Amino acid sequence: MFFRRLRADIAAAKANDPAARNKFEIWLTYSGVHALSHHRLANRLYKMHLKLLARIVSQWSKRRTGIEIHPAAKISEGVFIDHGQGVVIGETAEVGRGTVLYQGCTLGGTGKETGKRHPTVGEHCVISAGAKVLGNIKIGDYAKVGAGAVVLRDIPPHATVVGVPGRIVRINGNSAVDLMPEKEDPLVKEVCAVREREIALEERIAELERRLNKEDEDENL
Repeated sequence: MFFRRLRADIAAAKANDPAARNKFEIWLTYSGVHALSHHRLANRLYKMHLKLLARIVSQWSKRRTGIEIHPAAKISEGVFIDHGQGVVIGETAEVGRGTVLYQGCTLGGTGKETGKRHPTVGEHCVISAGAKVLGNIKIGDYAKVGAGAVVLRDIPPHATVVGVPGRIVRINGNSAVDLMPEKEDPLVKEVCAVREREIALEERIAELERRLNKEDEDENL
């Protein structure tokens, strides 16, 4: 079982990284493959109720690879963590087969909730550098999350998400309009505030122009 998953992880790295020259090099040098192997061990210990030992293994792996994976996280075989420095995967997170995680991405929670509080990422997804996927949400199969995006709600399969907060911009390769924007979108609020101020200033300028024109007319009389 362990070696089958290791072979799948190495094959995923070979398939997704054009810089990978051969599988032996990947096994020796790729921190993402090492972190996943350490996680398999920590997860087995966690399931055996050796939770302290599991956390020791995960923290040792974090210091060695720069990748922090909670021992209880569920990660399928064939996942690729590319340039994994700063990757964080929370306790109740789930990652499907064939998914690619880039450096600095986070599969985290949004507070002190209990129970399932981390994302479920489907198969063959891409979570780009610096992206934050937070809360008990689902990322559909083959979805892509852009670099630096912050995703706080469910994303359908084959969708591409960008921005803060995350917006759906493509589905199945076609442009899409996100019909469910975040209620508290700070960017939208700021743009609306600027637009309202602009309208108020335009009305004020028009009023001043009317007054000046009227004064000029009175003087001419």
